[in-house]
Amino acid sequence: MREAFRTRDMRSLLGQMGIGHVRYATRGSASSEEEAQPFYVNAPYGIILIHNGNLTNTRELTRELRAVDHRHLNTSSDTELPLNVLAHELQQQVTGGAFDVEQVFEAVRGVHRRVEGSYATIALIAGQGLLAFRDPYGIRPLVLGRRERDLLGDEWIVASESLVLEAQGYQIVRDLAPGEAVFITAGGELISNQCAERPRLVPCSFEYVYLARPDSVMNGIAVYEARLRLGERLADTIAKYAPLGDIDVVMPIPDSSRPAAMQVARRLGIEYREGFYKNRYVGRTFIMPGQAERKRSVRQKLNAMSTEFKGKNVLIVDDSIVRGTTSREIVEMARQAGANKVTFTSAAPPVRYPHVYGINMPTRRELIAAGRTIPEIGVELGADHMIYQEVDDLRDAILEGSGISELDMSCFTGEYVTGNITDEYLAWVEANQLS
Repeated sequence: MREAFRTRDMRSLLGQMGIGHVRYATRGSASSEEEAQPFYVNAPYGIILIHNGNLTNTRELTRELRAVDHRHLNTSSDTELPLNVLAHELQQQVTGGAFDVEQVFEAVRGVHRRVEGSYATIALIAGQGLLAFRDPYGIRPLVLGRRERDLLGDEWIVASESLVLEAQGYQIVRDLAPGEAVFITAGGELISNQCAERPRLVPCSFEYVYLARPDSVMNGIAVYEARLRLGERLADTIAKYAPLGDIDVVMPIPDSSRPAAMQVARRLGIEYREGFYKNRYVGRTFIMPGQAERKRSVRQKLNAMSTEFKGKNVLIVDDSIVRGTTSREIVEMARQAGANKVTFTSAAPPVRYPHVYGINMPTRRELIAAGRTIPEIGVELGADHMIYQEVDDLRDAILEGSGISELDMSCFTGEYVTGNITDEYLAWVEANQLS
């Protein structure tokens, strides 16, 4: 954000409400300014909308919006679809009288009936207020916060991660429930309503594995604590399959695997060392658009310090392995830095299936674990030993003490919570979406 906006830009903005978005592209064009969020329609009222997630019935919605609702679509972004569905459903409720928030909630119910997939959504309705709602499964996170102001009433904020609220001095109020909508009026009044018929909380496991910052709390689960527990479970699996007497040091791939690696070292009684230095001016390689760009960026992002590797048998802990591009380069870097043997481990299970709910791993042919055994994956990466987290251990580590009973683990198990993901749909995604 700081590369795009300066303080002087913010000072020139009018009004007391605003929305912003930094989601990387998982649908539509990655580089087109026309497909950057927010999106806008001028009727009814004027609606500006952003969303995090992925819709899984985009083909059906596109046909409905054009042929039935007579809505014009300008881009291939799936964010334009819920915007137009919301606008159409709200237009059906508007009768010419005064604005009624119950009309907004009824429109959200219409969105839930028509839209499938994952969506954490925030919209500004011009002259009326701010609307936020979450899909009926709560797959993607959405957190509500409040800040008191003298004489002016409460200020409200809705964001994907709790750390955003805390950094700006807001008090965390709660997570939005799956299927819930909240409307914040221009005067600062908050009104909430459950708009889904059968809401069910099934949060995305990959938020806790990789996407979220460790200082976030999502659905009542502290991300950092979850990653520590992932390390503890992984250590038990390593003890079963790895020659521990043949490991000198445990090393993380900075930064998201560091908590797990620390717990692996502690639990196994092996020295913990930092062997990779991270260049903080290079972004996450996993979310970069295109395999060539990801591969080129790995060595710009990480540097192996030979003093930590030379002559040692190293156990490397990564948070997850998706395409294997980064992992393969890391194993090679460790060997070039003088490592004697390399045991590569992942705090997440093998990613064998596409993730269709808002993470850029849509193509089965890109996934290194698809169709391969774990020893075969190790050979592909060039590692001496290859060890993954068990699926049950992932679920138990993340959900421990949370009171939540379900977790979306579709990219590990192939079981999709929305229940509408077919082989034909996956083939279409692979043929038409970003890789």
